[in-house]
Amino acid sequence: MMKFRFRKQGNDPQREKIKQDLFAFNKTVEHGFPNQPSALAYDPKLRLMAIGTKSGAVKIYGAPGVEFTGLHKETATVTQMHFLPGQGRLLSLLDDNSLHLWEISLRDGSSHLEEIRSFTLPGRASFESANAPTSVTRVTVILLWTSCDVACVGTEGGGVHFLELPSLTLADSKPLFQDEIMQSVPEEYKCGKTLGPVESLQEHPQCPSKVLIGYSRGLVVLWDQSTRQVDNLFLGNQQLESLGWERSGKTFVSSHSDGGYMVWAVNSSNPRAQQPVTSTIPYGPFPCKAINKIQWRTSESGSPLVLFSGGMPRASYGDRHCVTVLQDKTQVTLDFTSRVIDFFTIYCTESEKEYDDPTALVVLLEEELVVIDLQTTGWPTIPCPYLAPLHSSAITCSYHISNVPTKLWERIVGAGQQQNPLQTHVKWPINGGKSLSPEPSQKGLLLTGHEDGTVRFWDASGVSLKPLYKLSTANIFQTDCDHNDSLTQQGEDEWPPFRKVGCFDPYSDDPRLGIQKIALCKYSGKLVVAGTAGQVLVMDPNDEKSDHMINMATLDLLQDREGFTWKGHDRLTPNNGPISFQPGFQPSILVQCMPPAAVTAVTLHPEWNLVAFGTSHGFGLFDYHRRNPVLARCTLHPNDSLAMEGPLSRVKSLKKSLRQSFRRIRKSRVSGKKRPVVNSPVSKVQEANAQLAEQAGPHDVEVAPVQRRIEPRSADDSLSGVVRCLCFADTYLRDGTHHGPTMWAGTNSGSVFAYALEVPSLEKFSEQCVEAVLGKEIQLMHRAPVVSIAVLDGRGNPLPEPYEVSRDLAKAPDMQGSHSVLIASEEQFKVFTLPKVSAKTKFKLTAHEGCRVRKVALVHFTSVSSEDYSENCLVCLTNLGDIHVFSVPGLRPQMRYDCVRKEDISGIASCVFTKAGQGFYLISPSEFERFSLSARVITEPLCTVEINRPHDSAAVSNNTSGSLQANGTHKVQSESCSLGDAEGVFEEIQAALSSPALDSPNSSADITLDTTADITVEDVKDFLVATEEAEKNLKNMSEEDPRSPGILIN
Repeated sequence: MMKFRFRKQGNDPQREKIKQDLFAFNKTVEHGFPNQPSALAYDPKLRLMAIGTKSGAVKIYGAPGVEFTGLHKETATVTQMHFLPGQGRLLSLLDDNSLHLWEISLRDGSSHLEEIRSFTLPGRASFESANAPTSVTRVTVILLWTSCDVACVGTEGGGVHFLELPSLTLADSKPLFQDEIMQSVPEEYKCGKTLGPVESLQEHPQCPSKVLIGYSRGLVVLWDQSTRQVDNLFLGNQQLESLGWERSGKTFVSSHSDGGYMVWAVNSSNPRAQQPVTSTIPYGPFPCKAINKIQWRTSESGSPLVLFSGGMPRASYGDRHCVTVLQDKTQVTLDFTSRVIDFFTIYCTESEKEYDDPTALVVLLEEELVVIDLQTTGWPTIPCPYLAPLHSSAITCSYHISNVPTKLWERIVGAGQQQNPLQTHVKWPINGGKSLSPEPSQKGLLLTGHEDGTVRFWDASGVSLKPLYKLSTANIFQTDCDHNDSLTQQGEDEWPPFRKVGCFDPYSDDPRLGIQKIALCKYSGKLVVAGTAGQVLVMDPNDEKSDHMINMATLDLLQDREGFTWKGHDRLTPNNGPISFQPGFQPSILVQCMPPAAVTAVTLHPEWNLVAFGTSHGFGLFDYHRRNPVLARCTLHPNDSLAMEGPLSRVKSLKKSLRQSFRRIRKSRVSGKKRPVVNSPVSKVQEANAQLAEQAGPHDVEVAPVQRRIEPRSADDSLSGVVRCLCFADTYLRDGTHHGPTMWAGTNSGSVFAYALEVPSLEKFSEQCVEAVLGKEIQLMHRAPVVSIAVLDGRGNPLPEPYEVSRDLAKAPDMQGSHSVLIASEEQFKVFTLPKVSAKTKFKLTAHEGCRVRKVALVHFTSVSSEDYSENCLVCLTNLGDIHVFSVPGLRPQMRYDCVRKEDISGIASCVFTKAGQGFYLISPSEFERFSLSARVITEPLCTVEINRPHDSAAVSNNTSGSLQANGTHKVQSESCSLGDAEGVFEEIQAALSSPALDSPNSSADITLDTTADITVEDVKDFLVATEEAEKNLKNMSEEDPRSPGILIN
């Protein structure tokens, strides 16, 4: 009898209310270090730091938990940023020459970051022709006056313009052009050459109306804006890079392209200085690279500090990234592993104080942030409470543990503190704002495996991701890792006096060390780490140092199967003899899989003393208490040739790959020509279905959507033997009356192996061996890869973790009702009853949605209305980047959310779910995006900053409107100083339509272009007409006054 499935029309309001209380999707915070930073700023009054990136993001940081994120509408590089001190405002410059004003405003009890204005510098009257070079008005440097009401803008054409703040309009004062300066320059210095772009603008520390202007050619001018006169000329002949005042204003320092710096005296009696007081090339006499930035800071305790970036000898150390700190005879060359973007010093800015007394040096590098304590002898590093470089070595896997017990947490923290003893007791200096986020009720641990064989432990309980402890596995094996340490050790007489600083080190001496899978039992502390060369390490926490031998075992997964030859990399050679281990996790057993292929799955059951692991060749079971292999099962198909080559194999057969390609083409052609057999029972069923479908059905009932046809996969596909998932469960496998330990394994070809385990009692662990007997073998019809396996108890709930029941930490599972197993493949979810293994319910995701499953987790959702109500759900991430939530065990779809861009393959592959309904995925090599699916469990930055603004700030704030979400996906409606409202909106539409983010499928910018949502042809025509009228008005205005303040010319 044919069965029909119908859906009810409409939704149950009561169920919809429950779903609203259970589920809510939010991208909450970004963990890690901003990808591709390009600009740095600091507010000494509010103690806030800002970092701009090449993708147009603006991130502001204060005390731990105080974070703000904004994103420019334009996907352009942030080249400069400047705070308006104390006002909570930030001025940013993009490489498209546009200026943007951001503001921290209070809304709903917490502070938010919004863009309120934008501006582009208009062209000079003489350059307004069509042939004018665009570089003339390109902004090169910005100076904000101490009064915060005027910004001086230097250009590539050598002009200096003045903008009123915060209105971001041209000031009434006339711009300063080079021809006005050249009138004061002696004839012998002119030589028919221009002065070049403005390289530096520095306000006089004692006379706010005076500005030090440095030109690229080397000329430095002290300009008095109140009298519009040149007070002093400093006739430098070396290409200028930067300028820096000494606090008294009597001297200043200039840095140059030849790697030298000069100290100049400001003397009213000598308005034209031909020579500096001193001129030094610190790393000469051989040719040196330019000193890009220099600062001079006075100290009450002794000589002034000179800090500069660059200046290294070009031939010997031209590839080094350095910042030098000089004080009297003490010189330290801070040597970093990535490029220096910018730096600043934290010092006393109160005008009544006589000295700068710098306390810290903050260096922004391309891959990390480093803060140096300038108060403590030796200038040690201050550990960062956030912005840790997650990618100090490339991340290869992630693992999350929720609700970590206090005992294990304290042991991990203690091991980390012994590993990195504090070199300074100075507190984190960038501590502005106040975090309003509640203290986390439980501890969350995020583990990341890395390419260099390390596992890093992170505190993922709150907004800031804090490093706790680093576990290294490289010292267990014979590698070249330790040979380079001698190169970093500098003798006392070495020159330059390099000092390695920072932890970013992306280079791995041996890719086989890479960590592929991690499993941790939070109750026993047992840790399993598996790597690229088939190494499986079982570890235990130890609070003391230890020197001991590691027990080793080898497990042959091929089981002497003939016809297979491993062509991949060799196994890692373990070190002989006792090995010294620091406090923390210390290995006790090394199990080596043979062939040494990368481990693809691992699971642990500490109550049974068992660890299971799988590779592309099969899976194994190991008793680490008796140090005895229990089971080895080969899952290779006879045609699994690629599985024998390995990911690191350099021996690839071109003939073989071509032959396989032609076979696939031939096979697809043949299968396409196949005709259905007329009299077969399958064809008759299909005909009956077609006839029934054509018949008129009830019109008031919505029929379930048509499923896509999914072709079954061939059994002889390469890599079909890859083990994708493993799990342990105490359930019914042999019969319905006796339950016991079982192990389940799923492969790439849709095969599921279930083994019944004979585990001795606790008293007989040392006497009897664990035995494994194959109980069931399931083959999914479509042979789709099995992504996850989970056993459900009689109530349909997931089984508790090891030790949870025995230690009264969780309810005992229902062993009275019939158990079931939930098998998730790439194409569908299916629940089978146990022990008969008969299909109970299923959901064909690929057939309905056209996507494939990539990540799966069982999540416990608690209602936001009542803590007593909760549901267990199945959460999956697909290859299209969307997240689906299903009920368990009914497999009814609950919610669907767009989470990751479908082009972001690495982001999808890196996703990890937590048991409470949150998740992490990599949005760049150095950043995790945190998201929440739960309406109750949300970890997001809630903070406030106390700001004292001038009275006119209210007018600025009232003209803006916008909605902000964390992580920079907010939508901004900003006021733009443009030709008119019509032209401003048209510019937004034009920018949105021509955005490179729309053209490139690989664009990493996450930009919401809401302005293009409801655009019609008529709308565009209206804007075009409005723009033509605006251009006519502009032309009329230009004829009347060539310098029209507040006009935006793009």
